[in-house]
Amino acid sequence: MHIILVPDRLATARTLNITSRLVLAVVSGFIVLSFATSFFFAWVGVRFNLPFAADLVAAVQQGQNRKTEEYLRDNISAMAVKLGEMQAQLIRLDSLSEHISKLSGVSAPKAPATGGQGGPLIRADHPLAANELQREIDRLALTVEERSDTLTALESQLMERRIKATLLPTIVPISSDRIGSTFGRRVDPIAGVGAMHEGVDFVADPGTKVIASAGGVVVGAEFHPQYGNLIEIDHGNDFSSRYAHLSKIDVKPGQVVKRGQLIGASGNTGRSTGPHLHFEVRFKGVAQNPARFLQSGTQLALASPGETKLVAPVAVAPARAGRVRASLGAPR
Repeated sequence: MHIILVPDRLATARTLNITSRLVLAVVSGFIVLSFATSFFFAWVGVRFNLPFAADLVAAVQQGQNRKTEEYLRDNISAMAVKLGEMQAQLIRLDSLSEHISKLSGVSAPKAPATGGQGGPLIRADHPLAANELQREIDRLALTVEERSDTLTALESQLMERRIKATLLPTIVPISSDRIGSTFGRRVDPIAGVGAMHEGVDFVADPGTKVIASAGGVVVGAEFHPQYGNLIEIDHGNDFSSRYAHLSKIDVKPGQVVKRGQLIGASGNTGRSTGPHLHFEVRFKGVAQNPARFLQSGTQLALASPGETKLVAPVAVAPARAGRVRASLGAPR
């Protein structure tokens, strides 16, 4: 920048060249002069005990402190409000966890009880101090960690229950018109004497598809003098199922089968008076009533060529872990 000065008494003009370096030097000098003046007044006030200089320095310091305190107070108040919102959300999270636990029937580990709290709202004259706010934040962080552990345990139990339900024989294994014989005591159709029937007989035409009532491992797929063509599947947790009098076997021992997978076809082999599927559910080798596992009131697994519709499972008490292959006995 060029500035031309023309004085009244001089015929020649003077030129003043202003550069950025000159402007920076002037600003720096002004700042240094301001600090030097402030330091000078402070020194003079202390050295010569001048009240006005000391008061001036104190006023400047008080103003700066006031602004700092207001800034900290506003931030602490905002953090306290946010902390209250987080505490309210934590309470709602506890209620949701309890609700899920009740709906699922799974008892989640209870969080440490804090006891009842309440009372009228009387706002404090002063906001929380920084150290008080830090203590509340630390306490909330610990509570959140405890709730996280509780929800993780609940998730694990739900997953375990879902896996067990998948491995329980809870779907009807065949499309049947009617039940020929239920579980329990009956008159033996061949011997004509009272006997125990350890399964359910589903009346069906020969060749009707038979599916696995649950996933598992095939532990037997062979002919038996009493059961005829027999398939036995180990579902784990000491549970197994049997499919007897088959006309066809489509699986092999050691094969892993999925829930609803085709495993054979109904027939009239072994000790049988007509085409049907004899279905058993066993726990630790002891025959159980299949009606406890199959959906209540449902006798058919609706099936069409090329498609099998599964029946929804019912809740069954979980069993202890383990796998026991039941010894084959004669159906009565």
